[in-house]
Amino acid sequence: MATLKAFKGLRPPKEIADKLASRPYDVLNSKEARLEAEGNEYSLLHIIKPEIDLKEGISLYSQEVYNEAKKNLDTFKAKGWLKQDENDKLYIYAQTMWGKTQYGIVGCASVDDYMNNVIKKHELTRKDKEEDRMKHVRITNANMEPVFFSYPANEVLDSMIMEYAKNNTPEYDFTAEDGVGHHFWVISDEKMIQAIIKHFKSMPSIYVADGHHRTAAAALVGNEKRKNNPNHTGNEEYNFFLAVHFPDNQLTIIDYNRVIKDLNGLEDDEFMEKLSQSFTVEDMGTDEYKPTSLHEFSMYFNKHWYKLTAHSNTYNDNDPIGVLDVTILTNEVLNPLLGIEDLRTSKRIDFVGGIRGLGELEKRVDSGEMKVAFALYPVSMKQLINIADSGLIMPPKTTWFEPKLRSGLVIHELD
Repeated sequence: MATLKAFKGLRPPKEIADKLASRPYDVLNSKEARLEAEGNEYSLLHIIKPEIDLKEGISLYSQEVYNEAKKNLDTFKAKGWLKQDENDKLYIYAQTMWGKTQYGIVGCASVDDYMNNVIKKHELTRKDKEEDRMKHVRITNANMEPVFFSYPANEVLDSMIMEYAKNNTPEYDFTAEDGVGHHFWVISDEKMIQAIIKHFKSMPSIYVADGHHRTAAAALVGNEKRKNNPNHTGNEEYNFFLAVHFPDNQLTIIDYNRVIKDLNGLEDDEFMEKLSQSFTVEDMGTDEYKPTSLHEFSMYFNKHWYKLTAHSNTYNDNDPIGVLDVTILTNEVLNPLLGIEDLRTSKRIDFVGGIRGLGELEKRVDSGEMKVAFALYPVSMKQLINIADSGLIMPPKTTWFEPKLRSGLVIHELD
């Protein structure tokens, strides 16, 4: 049984919502964040990437950075750039990209659901990244950014949400600089709020789509607070954290590709010969070539694109992990041929979200920075859910969801 809780959201006035809303903290580096927030005092980046207001080169994990986040949040509230709703509410957050709109329900998920695996994960988290976000949550005493969850599509619930959006004027409605439309409604009707909550109670599981580190940090801080409160009841706000829940049939996972610095001492011909032992290799010429099906890859090498079709003995369609193309690439190429043993720590590999296009792979290789690039066919939501339901973990850098959630449309305070 999944928990969804209404809450008193901390939100910007509608006149500045498009200026305050920002990209998530983890999709841009400090330099990019400085440029993006330049001349915009409203940008939430001043809180979620507060190093942009301090000297360049400062450690992102210094206490001064976390203190700056708290100071800036207090300033935003004092200036009325963030105001709390008077009553508990749910919200609808819809995004339009590539002519398609997906509708999410914004509410609070439960720390208990995370601890008890009602909220299912498909990725491992890194302790350093967890601790960074935990410090940020502790000092701001808020979930500044929502996590991105998915639930099994429910025809009655999803129709209810889309009907509400169709018949009511959104509180916020703008198109960001990247062309993605963001639409946000406030649900005040108590009867509808309770109906939505009831639908969630019928769901055995919900799934982390994106934001595993934020999810872990929010849940762990909530758990800390309950242990430190001798009068804990279970109803405190810290028992819940901010999430946007989308039906699984509306989401888009795009490719997450790999670029590698060198051939691990192999000559070009030797590398191609070894590839042919696991793949049927076809030279597709100089025009970009994108994989069209599962177990098919494209490779950019020496200014040519190649189609690689995995031999049937390289994968297991009955194994949720063994069927994944990222597993095939790791087991047949990255590890045995290129000597990349740990995707999380190796400095010889980098990962490129498909939103950047295949041209980014060409650019990285042609510049001499990288030697070879591989483009993969996207993982499906069905594969993700199968893995999460099996209690298994996907290999690193497997899923890339688009569009990304904007941060700052609503914030959840822990008191």
